[in-house]
Amino acid sequence: MTDMIRWATAADYDELGRVMYDAVRNGASLYDEAQRAAWIEAPRTDPEWRERLARQAVIVEADGPRIAGFLSLAPDGYVDFAYVRAPAQGRGLFRRLYERLQDQALADGLAELSTHASLMARPAFAAVGFHVVKPERIEMRGQWFDRFEMRKSLVNGHSCKT
Repeated sequence: MTDMIRWATAADYDELGRVMYDAVRNGASLYDEAQRAAWIEAPRTDPEWRERLARQAVIVEADGPRIAGFLSLAPDGYVDFAYVRAPAQGRGLFRRLYERLQDQALADGLAELSTHASLMARPAFAAVGFHVVKPERIEMRGQWFDRFEMRKSLVNGHSCKT
């Protein structure tokens, strides 16, 4: 079976929790093990997770039921989730998913996209035209994380092929 990019359905939500867990806990990282454990303790399957995903457009790349990665877009243009399973990292999956997500944002009439990118996600977002607004340091479950508020204008020069 070949990989297919498609929009997620509610039936995918538990698998998306496993993708996030695998990406954070097993993927390449600039965060230490304690930070990774604080970030995500177990794959997300809780009602809050499902409700949050249901309010967003979620694009996935899947080979049958196994999802390799996903990105999500909130109605206000916030890219909330961007995760790729460890074995699929570094193979252009983020860019393929992002291009489809940006097409949806443009169709929805959004003028700007924003995100809070991790140390690992920052280069991928920068490669598709996002710029750092400001670095941030946040605390989660007793661990401190560096991340970046990033934005991208879709009004002029919105191509992510730069």
